[in-house]
Amino acid sequence: MGRATVADIKGRDFSELDKEAKENTENTNKGYNTNKNRNTTTSDSRGRKNRRRQKKTMVVHPVQRLFDACKDVFAHAGTGFVPPPDKIEQLSALLDDIKPVDVGLSPRMSFFSPQAARRAPTITYLHIHECEKFSMGIFCLPPSGVLPLHNHPGMTVFSKLLFGTMHIKSYDWVVGAPSNASAVAEPSQTAQCSEVRLAKVKVDSNLTAPCKTSILYPADGGNMHCFTAVTACAVLDVLGPPYSDAEGRHCTYYLAYPFTKFSGDEQVSIPDEEKDNYAWLQERDKPEDLVVKGALYTGPVIREN
Repeated sequence: MGRATVADIKGRDFSELDKEAKENTENTNKGYNTNKNRNTTTSDSRGRKNRRRQKKTMVVHPVQRLFDACKDVFAHAGTGFVPPPDKIEQLSALLDDIKPVDVGLSPRMSFFSPQAARRAPTITYLHIHECEKFSMGIFCLPPSGVLPLHNHPGMTVFSKLLFGTMHIKSYDWVVGAPSNASAVAEPSQTAQCSEVRLAKVKVDSNLTAPCKTSILYPADGGNMHCFTAVTACAVLDVLGPPYSDAEGRHCTYYLAYPFTKFSGDEQVSIPDEEKDNYAWLQERDKPEDLVVKGALYTGPVIREN
């Protein structure tokens, strides 16, 4: 049996109230009926005016505003989609203003508590919304929690640090650089690092809330990144479009090797003082110690219509 919607429940209740009102009216005299109808008409008129005033003064919560904006900005999103500058500015401004309380979060919640040092801390994901065009969700990291280096193929991603301090290290691919380690690797390393690709560091620093929203794009802005929680922290992510295996947007994890690990100077010319800003990235399986569990989002409910 399907779950009744709020609209269905309200519709049924109002119908039953209408029937009761009619029955009560039939059991009264005409004079009383006339007076009651006049009073009811006046009351209904006042009620409608009050409802109109309430609609005019009703405050839309920040998450609803963000959702409504995402519906507009990502209406035509597909792989490789980048919103126009004014839309990027619109979403960034909305995210900049969102605070933990706006999404029902507090640093005192259990999934932000320190965990046993013998294993990687469990990360919690709060699902807010997902459709074919975009997704909204929050990653909750306890101290020392790590989201390993991973990519966002063909996606534009907005990340808002809600509270805490987080270290971010991100990379973009170096266009035109060798994409196979066999072309640059030393013979003894070719077997174990058969496929690596050169990337340049985009960000390597700590962020502390409150701070501006971070944005990455399909081809730049640090499309591949790693998050490490310096303190307990929470990140609100908006992805447009979201990951989709069916549409070729797979989440791929990487290992990062220093540029000097491979002898590629003959084909890649980088000054010595800049070599620390480059790394060789190698695809890897999802880390075995990465545990991300889902939890119920308890913030304001989004109205999708």
